[in-house]
Amino acid sequence: MTRPAPEDPRAARTRARLREALLAECAEHPLAEVGVAALVRRAGVGRATFYVHYADLEALAVDACADVVREAVDALHSWQGRPDPVHAPPALAEFFASLAPHAGLYRALLAPGGGGPLGRVLHRDLRAYSLRERERAGAADAPLVASAVAATFAGVLADWLHGLLDADAPQVADQVWQLLVALHASR
Repeated sequence: MTRPAPEDPRAARTRARLREALLAECAEHPLAEVGVAALVRRAGVGRATFYVHYADLEALAVDACADVVREAVDALHSWQGRPDPVHAPPALAEFFASLAPHAGLYRALLAPGGGGPLGRVLHRDLRAYSLRERERAGAADAPLVASAVAATFAGVLADWLHGLLDADAPQVADQVWQLLVALHASR
């Protein structure tokens, strides 16, 4: 078995600087108004260096927001034992509350209904995790429920970020949690 080559620390630092610069730019301007020139100036790298690492600003933005996907997956699976069918795990409410500083960027990458480049990554990762868990439990309906869980969470998250759901972070956490528990219990 071959192992992937370890990542070049310089490349990792450069991508980290670009992600940080993008988040700082997006704190001041919508993603649609961020230009590569301003971004690379803030990151202290050359324009060519940017394109060595990313095809375009959207690819960088999705990479910069990848942590939110990991945090969502972790928050949804943070419960131990038998899940409370009414109240979400505290990590899920904390996850929703943590989105405020970069909500504009997330809205730019996550379309209502859960589509968009960040929505695709979120759906893929949530579905994969849910599928592994359902298969590990021996559930015959693993693919169906995994797809439903991923689509439900991505859709609710996106609609909440776009202001289509009237709820604060703890409320939306409990509401989506109740839907997900029902999906798991329905089969």
